[in-house]
Amino acid sequence: MRWRHGFVCALAVPGLAVAACGERATIATHDGTQMPYSLAQPADGVAVRGAVVLLAGGDGHLKLDAQGCPKALNGNFLVRTAGLFRDAGYATALVDVPSDHQGTDGLAGFRAAEAHGADLGKLVAELRRRVKGPVWVIGTSRGTISASNVASRATGDAAPDGVVLSSALMQGTSGGQKTWTQQTVFDLPLTAIKVPALVIGHVHDQCLRSPPAEMPRLLAQLGSARKQMVSVEGGAAPSGQVSLAACEGRSPHGYVGQEAATVETIVRFMQAN
Repeated sequence: MRWRHGFVCALAVPGLAVAACGERATIATHDGTQMPYSLAQPADGVAVRGAVVLLAGGDGHLKLDAQGCPKALNGNFLVRTAGLFRDAGYATALVDVPSDHQGTDGLAGFRAAEAHGADLGKLVAELRRRVKGPVWVIGTSRGTISASNVASRATGDAAPDGVVLSSALMQGTSGGQKTWTQQTVFDLPLTAIKVPALVIGHVHDQCLRSPPAEMPRLLAQLGSARKQMVSVEGGAAPSGQVSLAACEGRSPHGYVGQEAATVETIVRFMQAN
């Protein structure tokens, strides 16, 4: 690993860790609904440092099976790298959609709703009872709307100890048929986020929704006393033009080829708390 001008570069990327999916559990959420999640612990012999709530992008519908394995969004950065966080000592909670958002659009506009932030806060509080150590929330792509939601609104035991916004959703669609596609992290009360916050993105991210040039504006709006912006470079070469097609996980948007280096950077920030 070497650092240069605020960028993180990796000389080599080790293979991703392979681990069991974990325990499928549910918590009671808004209006009598249930929200499934898959909790996996670090391997025996690995010191537990805390827990991370992993919020995937897209529609957020992981379709967790009875063994806690995601049947959808397997290409998402956080789904692919959950084992690397466990290798670093963090229990991982992969979060699925609540029972009333399992349709075609998944979470859709609910990501920015106060009830969604409250639901995620309940999960944070639950993890405090189940795992020793701090609980961080990490969102990637459209999942950063969810992460910003809980980090800006939750209080007490429901508030995360820190938040990571990866390939943040900073540019919405205006005039679309589905109004929720206009949502971005800037729709949340970002100045209310007081916990440590990391904004991380890839310099060659060509996803129309997460322009790297907007990262400084996002960092500036966060109310955190300890906050940092990190730009990742290297890995797979950018492909084509800036577009929605570039928002898929196995691309610079999802740090393909730089997974281990990116997780290492996130873990370093969390442990510096």
